[in-house]
Amino acid sequence: MSQHAHHHHQTVSGTRLFWTIVLNISITVGQFIGGILSGSMALLSDAVHNLSDVISLIVSYTANRLAHKKATTDKTFGYKRAEIIAAFINAISLILIAFWLIYESIQRIVTPNEIEEQTVIYLSLVAIVGNGLSVLLLKNQQGNNLNIRSAYVHLFSDLLASVAVLIGAIAIALYDWQLIDPILSILISIYLIFLGYQLLRDSTQILMLYTPHEVDLKAVIETVHALDHVKKLHHIHIWKLNDTEIHLEAHIDLQKDLNISDFTLLQQEIEVLLLERYGINHLTLQPEFQKKDPKEYIVQD
Repeated sequence: MSQHAHHHHQTVSGTRLFWTIVLNISITVGQFIGGILSGSMALLSDAVHNLSDVISLIVSYTANRLAHKKATTDKTFGYKRAEIIAAFINAISLILIAFWLIYESIQRIVTPNEIEEQTVIYLSLVAIVGNGLSVLLLKNQQGNNLNIRSAYVHLFSDLLASVAVLIGAIAIALYDWQLIDPILSILISIYLIFLGYQLLRDSTQILMLYTPHEVDLKAVIETVHALDHVKKLHHIHIWKLNDTEIHLEAHIDLQKDLNISDFTLLQQEIEVLLLERYGINHLTLQPEFQKKDPKEYIVQD
């Protein structure tokens, strides 16, 4: 028997994503032109990162729109996983871009060039304002949505990168330290790899149907076993469908042969407990009494 707890999904505004796309396209074009004219590797790397932002934002925007489409007979879950796939793609793109930037920066250290720091200063200031606005647009909506968080991380990391580019350009203007430009680019890239890994790990865990890290499986079992009429919970699967839906399905071995109405009451009690204590909001239980089958908690189905 399956029960779904009543829960409210966080509404994420596609309009805000759309405007961050517009802002970042403008920044990217300006930085590419400025990076080529000034010879700044840090500015060019920031432009490439901004380009990856635009792509990731378009992916996030598309996934956000898909996620709100209704389920159909051939897509019974709808497109609820679209945003998780988007986060996975964005995480990989962030890591790949970072490694490319490290390679290009090392090349620039080996073969240094003169940088027109004044152009870099002006354009990095524009990028800081643009990325700052983008970050503010998504800040309040990224907490419980991995897709929006992946877009937010792209934007926030680029805001930090723009600040680093500005600092580097000022250092070149004051002290003529040309190597600061590729060095800062490498440091930014290492930070991007760290952020990308976190997103990749979280999205992979959901796509692979891992037990959510916030759910203690042993504690769930103990909670259910403490109830009247419950002999043993087994064949257990706990997974996340997306950021907001945690599912549990299991066989429940009963101590006595309950009728349907009594089992329904027991299931409702379990449903309330698991929702309040562990955030599990979709519950499917298969009742059993004296059935001959494996009784291990985890069984390879």
